[in-house]
Amino acid sequence: MTATPTSPATSRLTASGLSLGYAEHAVVDDLDLRIPDGRVTVIVGANACGKSTLLRGLARLLRPRSGAVLLDGEAIHRRPTRQVARVLGLLPQNPVAPEGVTVVDLVGRGRHPHHGAFRRWTAADDEAVAEALALTDTLGLADRVVDELSGGQRQRVWIAMALAQGTDLLLLDEPTTYLDVAHQVEMLDLLAELNARRGTTIVMVLHDLNLSARYADHLVALRDGRVVAEGTPGEVVTEEVVREVFGLDNRVIDDPVSHTPLVVPVGRHLRPTTQENR
Repeated sequence: MTATPTSPATSRLTASGLSLGYAEHAVVDDLDLRIPDGRVTVIVGANACGKSTLLRGLARLLRPRSGAVLLDGEAIHRRPTRQVARVLGLLPQNPVAPEGVTVVDLVGRGRHPHHGAFRRWTAADDEAVAEALALTDTLGLADRVVDELSGGQRQRVWIAMALAQGTDLLLLDEPTTYLDVAHQVEMLDLLAELNARRGTTIVMVLHDLNLSARYADHLVALRDGRVVAEGTPGEVVTEEVVREVFGLDNRVIDDPVSHTPLVVPVGRHLRPTTQENR
């Protein structure tokens, strides 16, 4: 059973009849999606279901086989790269930093889309970089070489670069990768605060379904490159949808902290045996 989609009132970023893939391998097939403006959208699904591919398509990194991604009503692939980068930021999965680059230099690269041929670095750029470092608790790492950092530190630095870009739309592919549980919650709190304070539209791919349900305003569940369910976490995270999307026997209860759906897996070792049922 598929949850009834909740159509957002306004959407600057949409996909229409979108099909994506690599070489001869199709991944996303004839997908329609509207990203709600000013909200937090989280894309979930099992491994290899097309989550990251969809995000790459929305971010203009992967050209559609058919259909289109529209930004403000215009096909995103027809717009100049710098123009798109001024309004849409992306943190891809496993980004690679240039060898020897320092943290402050990497975060400063987030300001490049705002520099034209005659615009030089300004005090506003300094302020944007300093704020991004402070928000991600990486100010003390500013002069360190990125390659020398731990995985969790590097991830926070990459998020700082995305924040320094100062875009209205921010797309993040697994932003909690390499972070321990405390830093995962801290990072998601930061993104939720960014959304609340600045109205930034945020789209994330996350593996953790319970954290997704806690932080998402709008949840999109994919299976085999298609949208199975879309809407609020309460509409999407049901035992039936979780079973269909993840192939997981489960129970959905109320999260005692956030009062959002909480998925409790039912493992084989917890199921009653035939002997016990006799």
